[in-house]
Amino acid sequence: MNKAITDGVVLMPTPFAAGLDLWSRGDGTPGSDSYANAANAAFVPADQDFGGALELVKTEATQRLRYMRQTPLLPGCYLRMTARIKAVSGNLPSVRIAGYPARPGGARLGGVAEFGPATALTSYGEVVEVSAIIGSGDRGGVDMVWGMGAAYGHLGLDLTGPSGGVVRIDDLVIEDVTSVFLRDMLAQIDVRDYGAVGNGVTDDTAAFEAANAAAEGRTVLVPAGNYLLNGDVTFDTPVKFEGHVTMPTTAVLILRRNFDLPSYVEAFENERLAFLKAFQALLSNADHDSLDMGGRKITVTSPLDMQAAVPDKTSYATRRVIRNGQIEAGASSAWDTQVVTSRATYSPSNARRLTNVVNIANVPVGALIEGNGVGREVYVKSKNVATREITLNAPLFDAAGTQTFTFRKFQYLVDFGGFAALSKFVIADVEFQCNNRCSAINLAPSGLIFHLRDCFISRPMDRGVTSTGVGCQGMLIDRCQFLSAEDALTVPNRKSIALNTNANDVKLRDCRATKFRHFAMLAGGNSIVMGNHFFQGDAIENGLRSAGLILAAAHTSTVVSGNYVDNCFIEWTNEQDPTPDHTNGYSFSALTISDNIFLSGEVAPWFSYIIVKPHGAGHYLNGVNITGNRFRSLNGSIDRAERVDTTYADLNLARCKNVVMKGNSFHAVATQVENMAEIEHSQTTPSNIWVIDTAGHLPFGGHALNSDAVVAHGAIRNGNNVAQFDMPYVRHAEGPNNDQLHVVWKTPVKGRVSVMVRMDSR
Repeated sequence: MNKAITDGVVLMPTPFAAGLDLWSRGDGTPGSDSYANAANAAFVPADQDFGGALELVKTEATQRLRYMRQTPLLPGCYLRMTARIKAVSGNLPSVRIAGYPARPGGARLGGVAEFGPATALTSYGEVVEVSAIIGSGDRGGVDMVWGMGAAYGHLGLDLTGPSGGVVRIDDLVIEDVTSVFLRDMLAQIDVRDYGAVGNGVTDDTAAFEAANAAAEGRTVLVPAGNYLLNGDVTFDTPVKFEGHVTMPTTAVLILRRNFDLPSYVEAFENERLAFLKAFQALLSNADHDSLDMGGRKITVTSPLDMQAAVPDKTSYATRRVIRNGQIEAGASSAWDTQVVTSRATYSPSNARRLTNVVNIANVPVGALIEGNGVGREVYVKSKNVATREITLNAPLFDAAGTQTFTFRKFQYLVDFGGFAALSKFVIADVEFQCNNRCSAINLAPSGLIFHLRDCFISRPMDRGVTSTGVGCQGMLIDRCQFLSAEDALTVPNRKSIALNTNANDVKLRDCRATKFRHFAMLAGGNSIVMGNHFFQGDAIENGLRSAGLILAAAHTSTVVSGNYVDNCFIEWTNEQDPTPDHTNGYSFSALTISDNIFLSGEVAPWFSYIIVKPHGAGHYLNGVNITGNRFRSLNGSIDRAERVDTTYADLNLARCKNVVMKGNSFHAVATQVENMAEIEHSQTTPSNIWVIDTAGHLPFGGHALNSDAVVAHGAIRNGNNVAQFDMPYVRHAEGPNNDQLHVVWKTPVKGRVSVMVRMDSR
């Protein structure tokens, strides 16, 4: 680059032969004295070494020679001034290149070097060449660094040392030597050319912005050094980092042309900080919808507080994506679970509140709550220290009164809990390597449509994905792998849960989970669970199994279809109901379980694949569809595929409505149920009341509440073997367990019938 050639910038001073009125004995500024008609200066037209030359007698301590016209100093340009000089007689002085640095208005720019190194003249007649480089950037070889404040200069030389000597000076030369400093003349500019210092103390924000403005598509080079940026910096052009930057948390670095994690790692030379600053940039500009981790793995030794990285935002609702990388938990005590115990009071009338909480200041928001009558996955959603109250994400089913609760705050690799709300956020193709040190993802307490797709949650210590509020509303989890850290433990000794939700409209699809305590607990409604494989077995003969999928809302309005439920079961519970006894509403209702594979091995005979667990009295089934499933037990049979867990209460089987269970296949299952159940009965001794026992063939041990048909197989005959043609009627819910039908005839008869019996009403 040469501005004299490319832009026609005039750099070369006027020759001395043109007159000395353009050469100042002061700073060169307008009004300063010139050498025209000076007693100590004259033009010599025929010097044997120089041709025309200025002959000058040194009469001052520092004899100045300055060109009075303005020599422009453009950003990114470097000028070399050269002087050829010889001593003629008298004392021998020293010579140095010097200049007056001028601001755009002409005022002196202070605080910069105004002269270069001095060279002593040691003999008469010897031609000595001195030079110095003037420029904006502090580069190696630049003698006079004037930064971005200088618009032009009055350049020349100084004679120092003893006075009285006579010297002759050839015409001064100023040339553009910018090319000396440019590695790539056409495609790269350097932030130092625009005033960047890189000492970690000087604020280089303005220099970075100036370099970006001048780049015009060329790559900006940030050379070795530590560049302090106290303000926001945006690069609209590619950036190459050889040095690194330091920024306060509030300042944003946006790399529009190379917006990816590897570039931020180069910029900050710290993986953790780079990830957080890249996330900050993702939420702070509209030019990119996604942060590509570039396949890079970053290792962190403490939770990534995502909201703290964006201190100016407490909520965000524009679609953003983090994708394509790995985040690993390194060894550190920062992953230790925080455990606090405290006494508090709970009242079902204020179902999501703990009051009079002792030691509330130490109870962490987002902590799991344990205590008597507390269901699974109940968390501290928020707290009010002044009123000593804690807001819960879900009610407690049987905790009325005062007791001591335990609060466990798990630590997460990626924690969005600091946001008040986060919506439309996507994480794709990312592996969370928890290494049994921490949990993986904590959602914001509020928000819509969090989407996790094609990710691996590997070996979480406690939780894979946690929702402590309603940030899971409409959440999508697709094609993810949840790999437990508890493979070697038997089922009763496991404690980790792959994920939980509290809000509605969750889609959980095509995932795989291995050997957790539970795969998923869904406490909201209107969810779809499809195509997943969750496996929770062990090698213990007659071993216990835990719930793979927990549905924690009585009116669940959920579809569970096409899953592989492997050595675990589906549990349907109302443990987050503050008044667990049924008083109104739909009770256990609106659930479809269809076309799933249920498989178990080495389990006890009482194991079942579908379990309803009411936590209060009076509940019943209402609108339940269990069809097209395949139930199979290996290495030993089980009693039945479905049952009611009566630990807290039984179902009111007299009220069941609209229950469909048919089209299922049973292998090594002793009692094969359906509704309607077709039961054949042969009456060999004439009787006017035929007692037909359903013998447990109705789902969930249901009552024989209805019958759709009584069909005779052949003639119905009396004791004299004469065919009878009277119509019988049916009495339902007979017997001590209400599971019998009584078919009542006009007279004693015998024969064989099929009865279509139902355990529900319509």
